[in-house]
Amino acid sequence: MTPSDKRMRVLFYSSRKHELPVLQRGCPIEIEAIFCEDRLTEATAHLAGGYDAICLFTSDDASAGVVEKLAAEGVRYIALRSAGYDHVDLAAAASAGIRVCRVPAYSPAAVAEHALLLALALLRRLPLAHQQVHLQNFSLHHLVGRELGSLTVGVIGTGAIGGTFARLLTGFGCTVLAFDVAPDRKLEADTGLQYADLNTVLRYADLIALHVPLNRDTQHLVNSASLARMKRGVVLINTARGGLVDTEALLEALSSG
Repeated sequence: MTPSDKRMRVLFYSSRKHELPVLQRGCPIEIEAIFCEDRLTEATAHLAGGYDAICLFTSDDASAGVVEKLAAEGVRYIALRSAGYDHVDLAAAASAGIRVCRVPAYSPAAVAEHALLLALALLRRLPLAHQQVHLQNFSLHHLVGRELGSLTVGVIGTGAIGGTFARLLTGFGCTVLAFDVAPDRKLEADTGLQYADLNTVLRYADLIALHVPLNRDTQHLVNSASLARMKRGVVLINTARGGLVDTEALLEALSSG
């Protein structure tokens, strides 16, 4: 910042039209915010030249090589529009003197409700019914669904979002099994869920919802081995990071039922 301009200059990568009104409204007058639709990559890091800080979303790449280029451009702060920070090399940022901040939680209820929406849609065959109606096919064949209340639901990760999801499930009367490296005993007492080891959850759940961060321990948490432990016809809901699931193993499992 120059003496004539005391405002912090912030470049927002991966900005989209639907979020601009909120971002613009939320920026104080002390900040000069510039928005671009480009993802942050090694090829676009130069766009941050002349900015004090950048703001990133989950699809942006802030790996070590990119962080080095950002530091060379004078960037000193990285603000994340997400709770997850797996796309940022924190060690490289610290080494380069770049401070990183994130949103610790933003509307856990919205994500939990979306996960519940996806679960109900799949259980009631809503996507298939929607497609058939568009094709003027009003047959009920293959549209018989399942009631959520009759199922055992496995919740993997019971933090802010997973815990909210588990609380929503209590209204449906289903059995809830949960796995977390740090069980929430208050949640357990409030909802009646049962904590179990991961293999038990995978084996007995009719529907499994993933609510864990992506890191070295959770990368491909759902893989060919874990899929083999699940029930045939299990419903899998992932509103967390895509990297939690081995895509090739999932496609093979889907083709086999």
